[in-house]
Amino acid sequence: MVNKVLAAFVGVDILFAITGGIILGFSVIVKNTCFSPPTDGNMAARDLLYQQFPLSAGIGNGIFTFVAFACTLPALATNSRSWLKAAAFLVVVDAIFTLVIGLDLWIFTLRIKDTFSKLWLAQPAEVQGFMQTAFECCGYFNSTSPAFQRDATCPSPASAALMTGCATPLSQFSNTFIDNIFTALFGIVGVDAVLIIAAACLLKERKEMERYRHIDEKTGTF
Repeated sequence: MVNKVLAAFVGVDILFAITGGIILGFSVIVKNTCFSPPTDGNMAARDLLYQQFPLSAGIGNGIFTFVAFACTLPALATNSRSWLKAAAFLVVVDAIFTLVIGLDLWIFTLRIKDTFSKLWLAQPAEVQGFMQTAFECCGYFNSTSPAFQRDATCPSPASAALMTGCATPLSQFSNTFIDNIFTALFGIVGVDAVLIIAAACLLKERKEMERYRHIDEKTGTF
């Protein structure tokens, strides 16, 4: 007969390993591509945001997830409660690690307009032009602060003055973009929490089995 508690733990444990792969893969890929020259405004804005992400921490988080997962394997291969306790402890640490990264991104959204202002000023005219075209705006706060870049969207000072600055559309884009990512991270923390609960249930079951075994040994059943 299949042990339902053990089966549940194994299922969540596999999902836990998958989340580690997602975090690690995302962080590595983004870190290797976010400094590529942009070809349009959306790509430019996205990559500028990626460059501010704690990608190295994400890589560390993904690796630590696999370490915690590896620790669950001997706990599954044997009835050892010690290995299971160690694995549960590592999962708790991993959940806190992921939560901190998610909170860091959430805090980043609270100051996105001022942060993006500095990023905007650091960009060459071509990249600013890309973002003006993509978000249909001129300048950052307005067409004169800082000065807009002449392009098809902002061909003259008069037409640029009629356009909104890029701060608002860029902030809206950034908040939506980052919200999706830190929400996903909080979802991963939820998976970690379920795994911790499953580990606690499995620990309780193993403790009960060990108690019954001792009783059986004393009564001469074995």
